[in-house]
Amino acid sequence: MTTRTSSAEWKGTLKDGAGTMKLASGAYEGPFTFASRFESGKGTNPEELIGAAQAGCFSMFLSALLTKEGFTATSIRTTATVHLTDGPTISLIELNCEAEVPGLSEELFQEKAAAAKQNCPVSKALAGPEIKLSAKLL
Repeated sequence: MTTRTSSAEWKGTLKDGAGTMKLASGAYEGPFTFASRFESGKGTNPEELIGAAQAGCFSMFLSALLTKEGFTATSIRTTATVHLTDGPTISLIELNCEAEVPGLSEELFQEKAAAAKQNCPVSKALAGPEIKLSAKLL
């Protein structure tokens, strides 16, 4: 259907170097460093961008599944917490979703949320780490 491109450049050593990540669309360009990835330094990191991609993809896919069932979401808010552990390895992604969908039952919401977690394109691409979901119908 479509192809998207992002790029990164790194200069220097792992701990003292710095880099920039950018989206070809021009929607984002920002710095990243050892400190922004493994400590609490200023800038972004790959895990943060993966989390944004996962949250956005899940929310859109859930909306599509609900639309197919005849429901229109007032709001679907999703956060993705990406855990970077020793290795370094992304060992867990936790999705927390709160959705306002008039007339939707809790049972159907949970079914569609689970299907979105399993089947959105980013979830499929990231099938290696466990992805946990907590979904709440408001």
